[in-house]
Amino acid sequence: MASASNVATLPSRPARPTLEIDGERQSTLESALLSMELNDAVDSIARAELSFGNWGGADSPGFQHFDRKLLEFGKALVVKIADEIAFEGRIGAIVADFPETSPPTIGVLAEDRLQDLRMTRRSRSFADKSLGDIVRQIAGEHGLTADVSLSGPTTKLVAQVNQSDLALLHDLARREDAQIWVEGKKLRAAATRPTDKVELRWPGALREFHVEADLAHQRTALVAAGWDVAAKETASHRAADSAISSEVGSLDAGAKILAGAFAARVDTVAHGVARDAQEAKAIAEAGFRQLARRFVRGHGIAETRAGLRVGATLALSGLGKLFDGDYRMTAVTHLFDLTDGQRSEFACERPGLGQP
Repeated sequence: MASASNVATLPSRPARPTLEIDGERQSTLESALLSMELNDAVDSIARAELSFGNWGGADSPGFQHFDRKLLEFGKALVVKIADEIAFEGRIGAIVADFPETSPPTIGVLAEDRLQDLRMTRRSRSFADKSLGDIVRQIAGEHGLTADVSLSGPTTKLVAQVNQSDLALLHDLARREDAQIWVEGKKLRAAATRPTDKVELRWPGALREFHVEADLAHQRTALVAAGWDVAAKETASHRAADSAISSEVGSLDAGAKILAGAFAARVDTVAHGVARDAQEAKAIAEAGFRQLARRFVRGHGIAETRAGLRVGATLALSGLGKLFDGDYRMTAVTHLFDLTDGQRSEFACERPGLGQP
């Protein structure tokens, strides 16, 4: 029989997430946790849904969490996985279920601080401001600290017409190929989210994966146009595969495959009117990159780990020459229940297909 010193020790991870409410760890709630769902995506609010057992206890029988002392509207909720924050927000809903054949449960729904921006709708204008300037102003209006890593140009006039602050920022960010998100009370704006690379192999930590390389939404070029009032001339720019070449690397880009398999497919941006040549270039190239990145799209299930965050680079292997390589995570849902434990469902994309 092998000695104890020769027995391999497998890495272990906590079976349950860690929960904090108003800055204090809640061991009792962790033990009562029946299910958890944490959702985040590039263009949405991070959301949490947790369900707890709500019947019977050592000290007091009957319902356990109906006094609203702990599970209460507006309280700060933090969920940690392996001691790293996976969700941070505030409780916005309390739900209860009373099944026929099992004990009653109580649950909470929470959203991150982008909820403030989603629930504030305005009509106003911003004169001679960049996206970074607008982010800083809106952050201050909601008691948030702005962290901006953008160097885009100022725009003569930006109109917010019966639109939420969140929708406005997402619209402006898409025009500049930028991202908007929050971390605690910090409103951040950058070209990409700073994250680590996560390696996943199938079969293994990558439990399941489905991937598609689809030309349906690809274009060989994208044109943005408008009118330059000062120069009294058309402002136009045609973006092509050079706009995404730095991300494609040695892969075969969707635009290249589309041109070879079918023909040139050129489209025009209809929802953005450029005010000068510089803005036309920014709109066209941002739009082309967003289309190109959706050429290869996948979704899968992986072992839960804190590094699985929106914006993370996923280094996937075991998938063969066409689909091995790096992907950008665009959405993630961390799940927990008493049947399957912890796991993470995710969506990812990249602008190229591996060469055979």
